[in-house]
Amino acid sequence: MEHVVFEVGLALALIAIAGFLSMKLKFSIVPFYILVGMIVGPHAPDLGLFDLRFIESAPLIEFMGRLGVLFLLFYLGLEFSVGRLIKAGRSIAIGGTIYIVINFTLGLVFGWAAGFPLKEVLIIAGITTISSSAIVAKVLVDLKRTANRETEMILGIIMFEDIFLAVYISIVSGLVLSGATSLTGVLSSALIALGYMLLLIIVGRKLVPFLNRALNIKSNEVFMITVFAALFLIAGFSETIHVAEAIGALLVGLVLAETQHMKRIEHLILPFRDFFGAMFFFSFGLTIDPLSLGGAVWLSIGAVAITLFGNVVAGLLAGRSAGLSPKASTNIGLTIVSRGEFSIIMANLGKAGALMEILQPFAALYVLILAILGPLLTKESKHIYKLLNAVFRLDRKAPIKEPENKADTG
Repeated sequence: MEHVVFEVGLALALIAIAGFLSMKLKFSIVPFYILVGMIVGPHAPDLGLFDLRFIESAPLIEFMGRLGVLFLLFYLGLEFSVGRLIKAGRSIAIGGTIYIVINFTLGLVFGWAAGFPLKEVLIIAGITTISSSAIVAKVLVDLKRTANRETEMILGIIMFEDIFLAVYISIVSGLVLSGATSLTGVLSSALIALGYMLLLIIVGRKLVPFLNRALNIKSNEVFMITVFAALFLIAGFSETIHVAEAIGALLVGLVLAETQHMKRIEHLILPFRDFFGAMFFFSFGLTIDPLSLGGAVWLSIGAVAITLFGNVVAGLLAGRSAGLSPKASTNIGLTIVSRGEFSIIMANLGKAGALMEILQPFAALYVLILAILGPLLTKESKHIYKLLNAVFRLDRKAPIKEPENKADTG
């Protein structure tokens, strides 16, 4: 472990170079972080002291990446509010169901059409269904869309996906790993996850007056440590009851957004969000072996195509169910098209169950393509909507005419 600090320094230098390149090219920074991690990583050549494989520091970089997900989702929660989420509860449930049903069905059909056995089909459907919370959060913040009307639906779908993921992993892990999975166990796991989320939101909102007083701390140091303690305790506890720690962080942000200290928390959290967020995307790139991607090219491209189709359709239908304009609805589908950490979890489950080896490179290339394409499509959503509208006349099908958000950049 003697070179850990030096290796972390190398990682940060590479991340900085990726950042400069993205600024020069005026492109989303996320794909650059992933690509630079992929180019070096465990399969890079050993250059002596400059060991770009990051063997000694990999566990530390991975842990800092996990922190990045927490800070990204926590900050996104701060930009939103529990009040808006509760008011949009019914439309979120409908929109989330629409999104899951469409994308999961397309994933099943795709896996079956590609000729995979049942277990592999179930893994592929899981890989192609769940969005990347971390990338979605980063894109919303970078494009300043956190105040847009459709953002509540985007966040709601992310939370809805987490409930689905908890149930789905419970079922599939039992099948893939040849263990018994009872219907009672699966239902209880899903109910615990849903009940925990609702309880935290409701209780947190009731505690807002108490939080206003408790966080009335003059020292920025003590204030920040107190907020971080709440963030890590609740995020960590969430994971123990099979709710993603990232969703726990989002819920903490949603609750604290209701307090009078929201702006102060937001100001203090920004450097941590940016630093650890960059580490997350870099660490994800480190897990990808470029040499293993060739055999999965056409399979990944096909999956990307059905995901783009499914997301646009699901976004339009989910937005329409919530009374949003076709433009806002298009933003929903394009914003959550990125795939990431959850898709890799599903692929790793297939590896643990000794399923077909192609699942790993397929997941890596599929995630990489959508991690690059997702932020680009979101940024250009205004032009994409104009193109879709010219072909399909989406504005004629709009349920209502709504005013544009001032913060809407796309």
